Parts: sequence; structure tokens; C-alpha cells
Amino acid sequence: MTGMRTEEDLLGTLELPANCYWGIHTQRALSNFPISGTPVNPALIKALALVKKACCQANAGLRYLPTDKAEAILAACDDIAAGKPSDAFPVDALQGGAGTSTNMNLNEVIANLAIEKLGGKKGDYRLVHPLDHVNLHQSTNDTYPTAIRIAGIQGLRRLSSSVARLQGAFQDRERAFGEIVTISRTELQEAVPVTLGAEFSAFAEALSRDRWRTYKCEERLRVVNIGGTAVGTGLTAPRDYIFLVIEKLREVTGLGLARGENLMGETAHADTFVEVSGILKAHAANLIKIANDLRLLNFTGEISLPPLQAGSSVMPGKVNPVLMEAAMQAGIKVMANDVIIAETVSRGTWQINEFLPLLSHALLESLHLLDSIDELLAGHILRIVPDRDRCQFHLDRSPMILTALLPFLGYERATELIATFHREKHANVRAFLEVKLGRELVEKLLSPYALTALGYRKETSPPR
Repeated sequence: MTGMRTEEDLLGTLELPANCYWGIHTQRALSNFPISGTPVNPALIKALALVKKACCQANAGLRYLPTDKAEAILAACDDIAAGKPSDAFPVDALQGGAGTSTNMNLNEVIANLAIEKLGGKKGDYRLVHPLDHVNLHQSTNDTYPTAIRIAGIQGLRRLSSSVARLQGAFQDRERAFGEIVTISRTELQEAVPVTLGAEFSAFAEALSRDRWRTYKCEERLRVVNIGGTAVGTGLTAPRDYIFLVIEKLREVTGLGLARGENLMGETAHADTFVEVSGILKAHAANLIKIANDLRLLNFTGEISLPPLQAGSSVMPGKVNPVLMEAAMQAGIKVMANDVIIAETVSRGTWQINEFLPLLSHALLESLHLLDSIDELLAGHILRIVPDRDRCQFHLDRSPMILTALLPFLGYERATELIATFHREKHANVRAFLEVKLGRELVEKLLSPYALTALGYRKETSPPR
């Protein structure tokens, strides 16, 4: 049977498992916040470990920490940044206290890991103390928001790469489908003839914008409030530490971070996250639109999406566009998270924002959802197969292909031809036009080049 150990804080004493790496503050948080059943995002835990490492380096370099304690703390931070121990961070993602429970969870785990490295037993805080040593010259209000920004930048970098791969997949299909002529649609009605490749080029172009926006908005998160301590004034932190810690943080993370010029402003306001979330929402909106268009093209038979699983427990042979549906749901969740982020930012009071735990959970979840679905879609898109015959079928039977002939026929003549087509009850518009106008002209005006060129050449439109 696992033994117990007793720890003490302001509220009294508490027993907790002797072998756990967390301490009394974390144990109280476990009792206080059994809410969602979802722990703090691991990306935030790892980012906060990097913040703690930079703070320790600054304190050690300025001799505010003894060398042996500092080395043990640094090694513990490295362990956590590498993902271990993975079961030491059980606090619920939805927690009060502006992130204090998460900060204390890190402080206690780092302290106990360091204690072990020094040959001691967990809970012997005479060797390494969670607050006096690990949290030295820090506050939840500067370390926690800084960690959110670091985790956010890392997530944005992953997402930017995923968007690039998805864009590349659509560009590959654009080239592969460049000679396939089909009919476009507006307001769920047939419109003008286009190539299937041109349709996929539009998808790629939307993702190109997403890629650029995602890449650029990293800049919004580079300004951090580390060194500001409780409310941004730097109270309880020495000046030399405040200047050094940002340099150490840049080295530890490899990111181009900068300390805010007005640390009170950076601590009190989190509007930057609303801006970044807006970029994620834009990408989500594009994904929803693209995924829906693809499942509609799959429905009309112009393309075949890769089959992934049986589509029904009662209808044999049914295969559904499940990944497109999953992509749309992921996009909807990101849009919902955008509302959450805006709400949490707006509800901060005076010198801090108490609702950063929910903000960080929503932001990092959105980054993960978009990264994951983009990776899945990139491989899926490359396996899309066009149905040339079906595309031709839709094209040949649509009176709207006459639109491509307007420069040659004029509006009135085109209207007369459509009326004749319907009156004589023809089925194939292209065959009808080839009889009326000649095959050579129709093939020329409905060629992939003519349909995708920017405008038409004057020589294709004779004087009227």
C-alpha cells in the first residue's frame, strides 16, 4: 500500500500520496476543481517549464540561487519540458485563481524532482522549496501569461507548416485536374463552365492566405510580461533579474521574445489573444467552406473522396465523406473557442485577467484541432480521384455553358438558342451547339485554356 506524507500551508495540513511529485497546493486544487475532467494542456505545462528554467538561470547567474539548487531545478525543468513525468500535472483545465494552481503544480513538481536529484525525499522542502527557490522573483501573473504566449507561438509554427502542406496538396490536385472541364455553381444552381483544376486552385489560394496570416501573427505573441511579477510593476523582483530573465528566456525557447515596454499594460490586458484567435477563426471558416464544397462535389460525382470506413450500420455499401464532416466540426469548435477567448479577455478586472486558464485551454485546443485536421486532410486530398465522364456529363447538359459563348454570339442570340434548345427538348447542350454553330468553334470556346484565361481575346469575338 502506498504511504502518505503530510504537508502544511496557510489553511492547515493535508495528507497526500508519498510518491506523488506534486504538493499541498496542487492537492487542494484537485479537491477544489473536479470540473471538466480534462487536465491542463501539456503544451502549456512544457512552456511553463521553459519559463521556470529561464527564471532559474537568471537567478543563478545573479547568485540569488545556490549553484547546487539551481542545477537540480534546471534538470527538473528539462525533464518536464521533455514530457516527464507525464502523470504529475493532474489539475483541471478549468480552475480559479488566474492560473495559480497550474503555477504551483509546476513549482511543486520541479521542487520534488530537484529534491530527488539532490538525494532527498519528496516533500523535504528544506532542500528545494517550491516558492522560495523555484518561484523566486516570479508571480503567476507574469510566468503564466508568458507561458501561454510561448505555447501559442510553438502551436502557430506547427499550424503554419500544416497549412502549407494542405495548400500544397490542393495545388497538386489543381495541376492534375487542370484539363478537366466541368460546370461551376452559384447559389446552388449551375453557372459558367470552368475546369476542375480551377476550382481546386481557389481552395489553394484561400489556404495561401491562411498560411501567411498564421505565419505572421506569431509576432503578436512575442511581447511578454515576464519580470512584471504581480501586477506589472516588478515588485519583489530585483532590477538586474528583470533585465536578465528576458534574455535567458530567448535563449531557452529559441524565440524572438521581447519584454513589454508597459508591463502593467501587458499584465492587465490580453487582447492580443483575441487578435490571434481571429486568425484561427478565419482558417476555420475556410476549412468549413472547403470541406463542404468537397463533399458536395463528391455528391455530384465529379470527384470521389477516398473511402475511409463503412458509412452505415443498416445500409450496406454506404460510404460517407466522414473526414469532411470531421473537418467541419473541428472548424465549428474553433469558432466557438474564438467566442470563449473574446469573452475571457473582456472579463479581466483591473490589473490582471482571472480567466486565463479558460483562455489558454481554448487557444491551445484550437491550435491543436487545426493542426491535426490539416495534417489529415493533406494526405486525404492527394487521394481524390476525378470522374472525367461525370464532369463532362454535367457540362454537356447545362444550358449555362452558353455563357462562355456570349462574346461570340451576343446576349440576344444566346437567349434564342436556349429557347430553341428547350422548345425542341434536346438533352445534350454541347451536341446541340455543335450542330448550330460548328464543332470547331464550340471546342475552341469551351477549351480548358479559354475557360481559365483571364478574359477573352478580341479575335474570338467577331464584329456584330
